[in-house]
Formats: sequence, C-alpha cells, structure tokens
Amino acid sequence: MTEKKYDLEERLIDFAVAIINLVESLPNTKSGNHLGGQLLRSGTSPSLNYGEAKSAESKSDFLHKMKVCLKELRETHNCLRIIHRGKIYVSEKQILVIITECNELISIFVKSILTASKKAKTQNP
Repeated sequence: MTEKKYDLEERLIDFAVAIINLVESLPNTKSGNHLGGQLLRSGTSPSLNYGEAKSAESKSDFLHKMKVCLKELRETHNCLRIIHRGKIYVSEKQILVIITECNELISIFVKSILTASKKAKTQNP
C-alpha cells in the first residue's frame, strides 16, 4: 500500500492483501490466533462485499451491501487497534499504515452511503 489508488475496488483488494500479510506475521499464540482469525475475516470481507455491491440488483440492495462493507471495516479497525494497543505485531509501522488506510476507507464508505441514501430519497420521495 505505497501509492494511493483511486479505484476503490483495487484499493480494497490491496487492503485485503495487507491484512493477510499482517495476519501471517502475528505470533502463534492464543491471542494472535484469535485476533488473526477475526481480522482475516473482517479485513478481507469489504473487498468481496464491494464486488457484490457493484452488481447489486437494486438501489436498496446496493446500499445494504455498502453498509455491510462499512460494518466490516469498523470491525477491522477495532481489531487493528486491539492488536496495536496489545503490541501483538512484528512491525508497528506496518500496523499504523493499515490503520490509516482503514480509517480512510471508512470515510469513503460513510460518504458514499450518505450520497447514495440522499439520491435514493430524492428519487423516491
């Protein structure tokens, strides 16, 4: 995740790969395995769900899938914070970069959901 990408799908894929790399570097301990499993699920989910959102069958389906992406990103953010605060990582720089990217993705999804919600309300008053 060196260069910022503006293609959201590619950015989410890069984020999922960064999550995978982080999880693979976590210690083989009870906490490392538990948080790693949780992080692997929630951190790779937004990329997959965004692919589904792009093929949504309706505006409400699109909004629902975007909200699922946001929910998973927020879960990922909390898991990353626990790992960081508990110092269960190899590279602090790596985890801080991922936390920053997660925050940026959350902001993008919040704004996108707001925009899509406003459009849906104006089209269906």
